[in-house]
Amino acid sequence: MSLKIGVPSKGRLMEKTFDWFGARGVVMARSGSDREYAGAVEGIAGVELVLLSAGEIPRELAAGRIHLGVTGSDLVRDKLADWEAQVVELAGLGFGHADLIIAVPVAWIDVDTVDDLDAAAAAFRRAHGFRLRIATKYHRLVREFLTEQGVADYQLVDSQGATEGTVKNLTAEAIADITSSGETLRANHLKILSDGLVHASQATLFAARGAEWDADTRTTLAVLAAQLGVVAEV
Repeated sequence: MSLKIGVPSKGRLMEKTFDWFGARGVVMARSGSDREYAGAVEGIAGVELVLLSAGEIPRELAAGRIHLGVTGSDLVRDKLADWEAQVVELAGLGFGHADLIIAVPVAWIDVDTVDDLDAAAAAFRRAHGFRLRIATKYHRLVREFLTEQGVADYQLVDSQGATEGTVKNLTAEAIADITSSGETLRANHLKILSDGLVHASQATLFAARGAEWDADTRTTLAVLAAQLGVVAEV
């Protein structure tokens, strides 16, 4: 049985992943046209490349349909409940950096920390009769973070489009979103809370605990891990 590794199927994440593996003697490439989600691996025997969207890879890892996968550490933590029981984090790859943060309107001059947000949320509920809304795509990560910080008077609202625009559009009072430069936040008159970093994400190589690890795939994993310079224990 081949060891299946899931890699983002397009864009800079795919290119950077191919570069990272290629620099370590494992050459990955698309096979066929850009519309085909198939790939090839050279430099090591017994490895099969599976091209998926970055958002699909956590699900495929959890289901055990792939043995290894490269995706954002934020996606695994948000999409998989009790993620450490389902996957093993083998290595951060040093690219795809982005921070999941909480941001509020710049006009909220008295709100700079999560504690300030807690106080503002309580005041908001007293004044308006409903909980302060935080727009996000990352419900599990944000809820866990705010629970740890003791913030209670809020509701998460799902954001499927441009999260940064929800405050201006009056569908939320604050946001929790991924940012790399902060430029879009500033353009929408939002500021990051000084202690509002929920998770510092990067592209990461994961292994699936629930995949079928037979003698062949374990041997291939050991050879691959040695070539990549990572410790692989599943």
